[in-house]
Amino acid sequence: MTSTATGLKLEEGHEVVVATPFPYLVKAKSLLQHQPGFYVAAQNCAAEKSGAYTGEVSAEMLKSVGVDYVILGHSERREYFKESNEALAKKVDLVLANGMKPIFCCGEPLEVRQAETQNAYVAKQLEESLYHLTAEQLKEVVIAYEPIWAIGTGLTASAQQAQDMHAFIRAQIAGKYGREAALGLSILYGGSAKPSNAKELFASEDVDGGLIGGASLVAADFVAIAKSF
Repeated sequence: MTSTATGLKLEEGHEVVVATPFPYLVKAKSLLQHQPGFYVAAQNCAAEKSGAYTGEVSAEMLKSVGVDYVILGHSERREYFKESNEALAKKVDLVLANGMKPIFCCGEPLEVRQAETQNAYVAKQLEESLYHLTAEQLKEVVIAYEPIWAIGTGLTASAQQAQDMHAFIRAQIAGKYGREAALGLSILYGGSAKPSNAKELFASEDVDGGLIGGASLVAADFVAIAKSF
């Protein structure tokens, strides 16, 4: 994929990060490495630096094939593979130590949203996985908010609900690291964004981009969402 082939010309300050499964990372990197503003992400990495962990892929391995970003703590990884906040803190450290940028996912399930305790839930995720970082390290982190209750459930998060949580996350970071650090942080929305709602979502003051799931499987939809910026 190239910016010419997709008709997608990025403006200054915009990035497109393509997160493929492990077997396709090298191919994706070879296609995108000469396209300004286009980067490659892995969908996960191991929580250990090295050792006999058959089937795992270390951060060092990902760095060796030119990966730029690594998604950590995706809602499916948390749910199906029981990844804890403590394990994700270790992964964040490994990704940063290898010169890549973590895309750290956080967000609440339906029962938490119904109990109206989503702010405390997300604050704990941030505290236990990110707050050990220095302000300089935090500059390399991207946060992605996933309202798990609005993904594949038939429920929809409004632009206002997205903005409210993004503003809360930014305020939490400001409280820990200061206003400048919070304003410099990219916070992505990962709640079933699609061409029909992307422009409204991304117009929100604290929504800096999207973590696109199902819509990314259709190239035309993915490009349309990127163009909505």
